[in-house]
Amino acid sequence: MYLARIDGTLTSTTRHETLEGSQLLIGRRLDTSGRAADEPIVLLDRLGARRGSTVVVSTDGAAVRKRLGNTSPARLQVVGIVDRVNLASGEDR
Repeated sequence: MYLARIDGTLTSTTRHETLEGSQLLIGRRLDTSGRAADEPIVLLDRLGARRGSTVVVSTDGAAVRKRLGNTSPARLQVVGIVDRVNLASGEDR
């Protein structure tokens, strides 16, 4: 699992049948200082994350397949929307 920032949505006129009802988001993984990585990633979302949100991303493809079926091509999914990050140093982000 890791944190990511949502930068936008992905629209697809045709998608795998197991992804119906799910939103596809474009995100960027966050490093420990809260800066976004260079490479964008596509995330499966059923929680309603919006642009600018910080989310918890699960990399466990088995969890997605358990929910959507063994034929689902998805692996990365949003499993939480972050309200606040409290660092061990006491700093909040």
